[in-house]
Amino acid sequence: MRTIPIEPVDEAALRPFADLLVAPDSGPRQDHASPIENFRVGVAANLALIRSEPFAGLMPLTRLERHPHSSQAFLPLAVEAYLVVVAPDRDGRPDESAIRAFRVPGHAGVNYRAGAWHAHLTTLSTPGTFAMLVHEDGTREDCVFAAIGPVTLGPD
Repeated sequence: MRTIPIEPVDEAALRPFADLLVAPDSGPRQDHASPIENFRVGVAANLALIRSEPFAGLMPLTRLERHPHSSQAFLPLAVEAYLVVVAPDRDGRPDESAIRAFRVPGHAGVNYRAGAWHAHLTTLSTPGTFAMLVHEDGTREDCVFAAIGPVTLGPD
């Protein structure tokens, strides 16, 4: 089984898959912090609250997911730190040779781009709560899964 190292989050390395959402440098508000993508007319936004469990209990990682028609944002509400695991697309599947894992501090959110391969959201050591925003209509097109060879995540 392969082990993927957990790297500190790197905004440039994450950019092909997601935007890192951090507090504004100045001013009371930052408009259009990241594009909210919805490529299906009439599909409603779903604002959900998610309880996430620590990654150790969910290993090995055996699949990745993507939302082909919608971005998916996660905003930590009560989280110390969490993991973002991503992979580029290769012929409609995740490129398993290029999977990366990032440690994200609990004061930053992420907004995955529509179609970006990623793992389910996991925290590092204690359960956490996130607000999640995605456009869904309850069909198979909402979320597509792909099996991958089992991997674990290494120490950060």
